[in-house]
Amino acid sequence: MSTLANYAEKYKTIRMERRNGILQMTLHTDGGPLRWGFLPHGELPDAFYDVGRDRENRVVIITGTGAEFSGPRATPGTSSFPTRPAIERIDRIHWEGRHLLMKLLEIEVPVISAINGPAWRHSEIPLLCDIVLAADTAQFQDSAHFPSDVVPGDGMHIVYPLLLGMNRGRYFLLTGQTLSAQQAHELGLVAEVLPPDRLLPRAWELAVDLARRRPCSCVTRASCSRRRCADRCTISSAMASAWSSSPSARSPKVRPSGSPQTGSVRPQTTASTVAPC
Repeated sequence: MSTLANYAEKYKTIRMERRNGILQMTLHTDGGPLRWGFLPHGELPDAFYDVGRDRENRVVIITGTGAEFSGPRATPGTSSFPTRPAIERIDRIHWEGRHLLMKLLEIEVPVISAINGPAWRHSEIPLLCDIVLAADTAQFQDSAHFPSDVVPGDGMHIVYPLLLGMNRGRYFLLTGQTLSAQQAHELGLVAEVLPPDRLLPRAWELAVDLARRRPCSCVTRASCSRRRCADRCTISSAMASAWSSSPSARSPKVRPSGSPQTGSVRPQTTASTVAPC
């Protein structure tokens, strides 16, 4: 069990506020749009764990700050791994990446995402929520991987083929395709597209409706739905790890994100200038 008082001020990249059982998690970097890096990569798994263990949370809303949901956008020729990182650093990134998704999926109450703008990094996070809303300014791209000479990973290689279908998902990942909010709606990635000033009010409107219902019905429905997705993610991740462990699949320049060894205890490593995808 956890309580809001214990984790509300715990994280530097997440602002927490709760009213009548509805918890809003606002992602940010120093009060502005979230800049992806080691800090949010390490904080989000623990934050989702704390939120999931708080029985006072009846609905969760995840949103961003300002004009972007997550960034910065990687551009062609840039790389998240300018130099080959040590295996200890890769192991930590892999450990956090797995727990980031699984702890989100283990939150048993309904989770609503309100994507306030372009999601250039880790857009699989809002897309794994039970209800996905997007501002009409939102865009979706896996800019941190293939366009930056890194094999698609971090859950992107699992979530997008699941949501778009295998062929569309692979095309999205292997071409660096950018989807507008309207395209994402037409393809079934998001449920509603709204003007930016209507996004959060609509998320709260839906959250209030869910929160007033009997807890057991909402929890069971959301938990079962995301558990099926978690099972698929586990199977797909295992397949990816098996593939990447094959000697023929290894490359001295590019390594799939699922390949490092795993452990049940958070790896402890020294500081590094390498940024996670």
